Amino acid sequence: MTAHPLDSGEAESVNAEAWDAYGTHHLRQGTVLTEVERIDWGGWGTGPGTELLGEPAGRRVLDLGCGPARQAAHLVRAYGASVDAVDSSPSQCERARARYGDLAGLRVVRADAVDHLRAAEPYDVIYSVNAVPYIDPRRLLPALATALRPGGTLCFTVLHTNSRGDGPSSVVASRPETLRLAGGGEVEVRMWVLTPDLWSQLLAEHGLRVDRIDVSDAPDPDNQASYRIFRVTRPVRVSSRPRSSRPPVPHAAIGVGAILHGPRGLLLGRHHRGTWELPGGTVEPGESLPETVVRELREETGIEARTADVRLLGTLLDHVDDVVRITVATVVTAWRGEAADQPGERVGDWRWFPLDRLPQNLFVCSAQGLTAWRPDLPIDHTPAHFTPYAG
Repeated sequence: MTAHPLDSGEAESVNAEAWDAYGTHHLRQGTVLTEVERIDWGGWGTGPGTELLGEPAGRRVLDLGCGPARQAAHLVRAYGASVDAVDSSPSQCERARARYGDLAGLRVVRADAVDHLRAAEPYDVIYSVNAVPYIDPRRLLPALATALRPGGTLCFTVLHTNSRGDGPSSVVASRPETLRLAGGGEVEVRMWVLTPDLWSQLLAEHGLRVDRIDVSDAPDPDNQASYRIFRVTRPVRVSSRPRSSRPPVPHAAIGVGAILHGPRGLLLGRHHRGTWELPGGTVEPGESLPETVVRELREETGIEARTADVRLLGTLLDHVDDVVRITVATVVTAWRGEAADQPGERVGDWRWFPLDRLPQNLFVCSAQGLTAWRPDLPIDHTPAHFTPYAG
């Protein structure tokens, strides 16, 4: 088995060719598959089934990486769901259409998963049985988050440990695995086999909340294969939480939060305590508020701005224990440079987020500033007294 590194595009091309070879093999073999009576996430006939999806009746559903589309046909027949069954493999789509081409309510679509997700109207339910690990999650998850309606359900299976006992990785990289063919033979694929914590972190970064993770182990004690089944929700509202339970020190009672919003989205960084937040910080003696914004922006992100391009929105007042906390929400209308982690700063991993896919766990002061700027944003936070500035 080769183990040389491939970039994500090469790895996905290897997978597309392998799955088309897999489907062609079964077409030549004339493989006849039985109908399914439930969604079998692990392939062993045990563990949770279709109930993970909630109630599919009357809902718009996507089967991602459908293969011969047996699960999709089951949802249409048993629940009356409207299902789009998508696969990039021509041979797998041929198998699905040959068997279910006349089934009303089922639409078989040959397409790249990400291309389809980006172009489709949002779905109420998206599910995938063993297909998610074949696509780079950095390419797939943003498209999944966009294609799932707020309040919608995402369920998928990922490999955790293969049959040889090789466990998951804590880095986002593909590795070689073997896809075995019925009747003999095998093809090599590339899979993203990640730890549950890493999957959960990646999902949260795109505004998706993990509700539960189920374990599905091979029943044969000589087979060490194990899968993890994720049930995920796109929340209707974005959450926020305090960074910690400790009050700020008295001299840190007044600070600024800087909103940078442009074509790539809203700039947020992650504090080492886990909250996502705007650039900003404490006002130092002798500084004007715009000067604080410019300094903090440079120190935390490396981005340069002018005080003339800082617009003050207003003052937010709340309290932590007995300390009054004052945050001045600001908007930076022009800047230069790219955001990057800076030595010695507690906030980094700077990213641009679309306003409809803000991450969970916003720092409460940043959440308050964002809703002062855009009151229609679906962000929950503790209340603060907001006094807007004129003009």
